[in-house]
Amino acid sequence: MIVSHMKDIQGNDIKSPEAKDALMKVLISPKEGWDGYVMRTVELDEGGYSPKHRHPWPHINYIIQGEGVLHLDGKDYEVEEGSFAYIPDDKIHQFSNKGKGKFIFICIVPERGHQ
Repeated sequence: MIVSHMKDIQGNDIKSPEAKDALMKVLISPKEGWDGYVMRTVELDEGGYSPKHRHPWPHINYIIQGEGVLHLDGKDYEVEEGSFAYIPDDKIHQFSNKGKGKFIFICIVPERGHQ
Protein backbone atom coordinates (compact mmCIF):
# COMPACT_ATOMS: atom_id res chain seq x y z
CA MET A 1 0.00 0.00 0.00
CA ILE A 2 1.21 3.53 -0.75
CA VAL A 3 -0.04 7.10 -0.67
CA SER A 4 2.54 9.57 -1.92
CA HIS A 5 3.29 12.36 -4.42
CA MET A 6 5.39 12.40 -7.60
CA LYS A 7 7.61 15.16 -6.18
CA ASP A 8 8.68 12.80 -3.38
CA ILE A 9 9.83 9.99 -5.69
CA GLN A 10 13.45 9.78 -6.83
CA GLY A 11 13.78 9.51 -10.60
CA ASN A 12 16.37 7.80 -12.77
CA ASP A 13 17.70 9.08 -16.08
CA ILE A 14 16.69 6.92 -19.02
CA LYS A 15 20.07 5.65 -20.11
CA SER A 16 19.86 5.13 -23.83
CA PRO A 17 21.79 6.78 -26.65
CA GLU A 18 18.38 7.18 -28.35
CA ALA A 19 16.87 9.21 -25.48
CA LYS A 20 17.47 12.84 -24.55
CA ASP A 21 16.68 14.61 -21.28
CA ALA A 22 14.36 11.82 -20.10
CA LEU A 23 13.70 10.78 -16.48
CA MET A 24 11.60 7.88 -15.17
CA LYS A 25 9.96 7.56 -11.74
CA VAL A 26 8.42 4.33 -10.50
CA LEU A 27 5.23 5.21 -8.60
CA ILE A 28 3.54 1.86 -7.96
CA SER A 29 4.90 -1.64 -8.53
CA PRO A 30 4.69 -5.14 -7.07
CA LYS A 31 6.82 -3.76 -4.22
CA GLU A 32 3.77 -1.72 -3.15
CA GLY A 33 1.40 -4.64 -3.74
CA TRP A 34 0.31 -4.23 -7.39
CA ASP A 35 1.28 -7.67 -8.61
CA GLY A 36 2.06 -7.96 -12.30
CA TYR A 37 2.11 -4.22 -13.18
CA VAL A 38 4.20 -1.08 -12.81
CA MET A 39 2.93 2.50 -12.96
CA ARG A 40 5.62 5.04 -13.64
CA THR A 41 5.99 8.55 -14.96
CA VAL A 42 8.32 9.73 -17.68
CA GLU A 43 9.46 13.36 -17.63
CA LEU A 44 10.91 14.90 -20.77
CA ASP A 45 12.61 18.29 -20.55
CA GLU A 46 12.12 20.84 -23.36
CA GLY A 47 13.38 19.21 -26.57
CA GLY A 48 13.68 15.84 -24.84
CA TYR A 49 12.47 12.49 -26.11
CA SER A 50 12.19 8.84 -25.15
CA PRO A 51 13.94 6.18 -27.22
CA LYS A 52 12.21 5.10 -30.43
CA HIS A 53 11.65 1.42 -29.70
CA ARG A 54 9.35 -1.59 -29.67
CA HIS A 55 8.83 -4.47 -27.26
CA PRO A 56 6.65 -7.58 -26.89
CA TRP A 57 4.20 -6.12 -24.34
CA PRO A 58 1.50 -3.44 -24.52
CA HIS A 59 1.25 -0.39 -22.30
CA ILE A 60 -1.02 2.55 -21.63
CA ASN A 61 -0.11 6.21 -21.30
CA TYR A 62 -1.82 9.29 -19.90
CA ILE A 63 -0.40 12.79 -20.40
CA ILE A 64 -0.44 14.79 -17.16
CA GLN A 65 1.57 17.86 -18.18
CA GLY A 66 2.81 19.60 -21.30
CA GLU A 67 2.56 19.13 -25.03
CA GLY A 68 4.29 16.63 -27.22
CA VAL A 69 4.19 14.16 -30.05
CA LEU A 70 3.64 10.43 -29.88
CA HIS A 71 5.18 8.63 -32.82
CA LEU A 72 3.25 5.35 -33.08
CA ASP A 73 3.49 2.78 -35.84
CA GLY A 74 4.70 5.27 -38.46
CA LYS A 75 2.31 8.12 -37.61
CA ASP A 76 2.76 11.21 -35.42
CA TYR A 77 0.02 12.24 -33.00
CA GLU A 78 -0.04 15.56 -31.15
CA VAL A 79 -0.77 14.97 -27.48
CA GLU A 80 -1.31 17.25 -24.50
CA GLU A 81 -2.48 17.19 -20.90
CA GLY A 82 -5.48 14.85 -20.77
CA SER A 83 -4.51 12.83 -23.86
CA PHE A 84 -4.13 9.08 -23.51
CA ALA A 85 -2.90 6.22 -25.67
CA TYR A 86 -2.83 2.45 -25.80
CA ILE A 87 0.42 1.15 -27.32
CA PRO A 88 -0.02 -2.43 -28.61
CA ASP A 89 2.86 -4.87 -28.37
CA ASP A 90 5.54 -4.78 -31.07
CA LYS A 91 4.63 -1.28 -32.37
CA ILE A 92 7.44 1.25 -32.80
CA HIS A 93 6.79 4.27 -30.57
CA GLN A 94 8.44 7.37 -29.13
CA PHE A 95 7.35 10.40 -27.11
CA SER A 96 8.87 13.85 -27.76
CA ASN A 97 8.45 17.12 -25.88
CA LYS A 98 7.39 19.81 -28.36
CA GLY A 99 6.21 22.44 -25.88
CA LYS A 100 7.58 24.78 -23.26
CA GLY A 101 8.45 23.32 -19.88
CA LYS A 102 8.28 19.66 -18.93
CA PHE A 103 6.25 17.01 -20.72
CA ILE A 104 5.14 14.35 -18.22
CA PHE A 105 3.13 11.21 -18.79
CA ILE A 106 2.07 8.12 -16.88
CA CYS A 107 3.14 4.80 -18.36
CA ILE A 108 1.62 1.55 -17.08
CA VAL A 109 3.36 -1.66 -18.17
CA PRO A 110 3.25 -5.32 -17.23
CA GLU A 111 5.91 -6.11 -14.64
CA ARG A 112 8.02 -7.89 -17.28
CA GLY A 113 8.08 -4.64 -19.27
CA HIS A 114 9.70 -2.58 -16.56
CA GLN A 115 13.48 -2.44 -16.85
